Amino acid sequence: MLASEVPAAPATPASHPSAKTVWDTKTQQYHGGQEWSFLDNFVEDFSVTTNGLGIPQKALQAAREALDVCHHYPAADQEPAKTHLAKFLHPESHTGIHSRLLLGNGASELIDLVTRAAPEGPWKPGPWPVQYKEYERSAIALGRTVLPPNDPTPASLTCIVNPNNPTGDYMHIEDLKAWIESTVADNTVVMVDESMQPWHSPAFQSDSLISQSEWLADLYATRGIAVYIMHSWTKLWSCTGLRLGSLVCPTVEHCTKLKKVQVPWSVNVPALKFLEVVTSDAEADFLAETWDVTPKWRKSLVDRLLAMGAKQSWEVRGEDFLSWVWIDMRDEKVAADAIVRAKRAGVPVRSGVPGYGCHTCVRAAVRKPEQVDVLLSAWEGLVDQQ
Repeated sequence: MLASEVPAAPATPASHPSAKTVWDTKTQQYHGGQEWSFLDNFVEDFSVTTNGLGIPQKALQAAREALDVCHHYPAADQEPAKTHLAKFLHPESHTGIHSRLLLGNGASELIDLVTRAAPEGPWKPGPWPVQYKEYERSAIALGRTVLPPNDPTPASLTCIVNPNNPTGDYMHIEDLKAWIESTVADNTVVMVDESMQPWHSPAFQSDSLISQSEWLADLYATRGIAVYIMHSWTKLWSCTGLRLGSLVCPTVEHCTKLKKVQVPWSVNVPALKFLEVVTSDAEADFLAETWDVTPKWRKSLVDRLLAMGAKQSWEVRGEDFLSWVWIDMRDEKVAADAIVRAKRAGVPVRSGVPGYGCHTCVRAAVRKPEQVDVLLSAWEGLVDQQ
């Protein structure tokens, strides 16, 4: 498809607001994943960082069947889903993790819980100037002062997204530990979001704070630094509509404190059943395929993007294992045009402007080659017309 043949954006049905008005901008933080339902020619959603393989089918079927018992309350102890997840996180030490594990309605609920429970005082993001905004939104909503990442002022609550969304920056485990030790003040709280870290490899635990129980315990015992490890499971398993998140607390006591104030029944019956199955051997092949094809699809996408943007020296950032690319197109008009063209072609991408303030940047998910063809066809001639 030539650039001139990119179809015009379909008219928005009168009964639907535009995707931009879905968010109450006075109270909510902009997020991708809203455009698709307003597109008559929708092909694939490139605006979110979900798995390019789609939904694991055995887990999906289990969630469907769980609707047959939705007239019953979910299990108050969230079992057996919680045990399955603990074993997935770290088979060798799952018992210790299980006692410190909370499940929630996506990571957002758990982010808010920790933000409320942390000592009063300023909030600070991790080392990168651009970072997933839900942590900041929660801090602002609770009246915390927001510090820039390079501010030497001690923060009561520090939040690190690693791998960082949207930029794809990543600290390996020893670098991450060193950064916490040298940057975080004593007797404060740290949230480390490792939502995208399990994409790393079948041995993802080896480069994760999940494997650092002794270091975490010592950090709290000697310096009073309480580290919470956050995961949103809606991206790896492409179930953003089900809402699944988890939190590994620094101690059992911290976990108990949060559980006391957590809203009951925050994870519903289909979501619990989905989690139970997706972390079992039944979906082992899905994960194996994810770890195999994602780097290959990503490399192909990166190569094609760099060739397309060679004239303007586009930069594509992020680790090889990640499910998205962060593209700096070097020109605000080019980036804005790329957003419009993608939407017109039924393959919406995430603008770097809302929330992030990155006017030359676009985030695009890693997807199947035939779906990438649609996106890149829409972007043919993008640079030449500027």
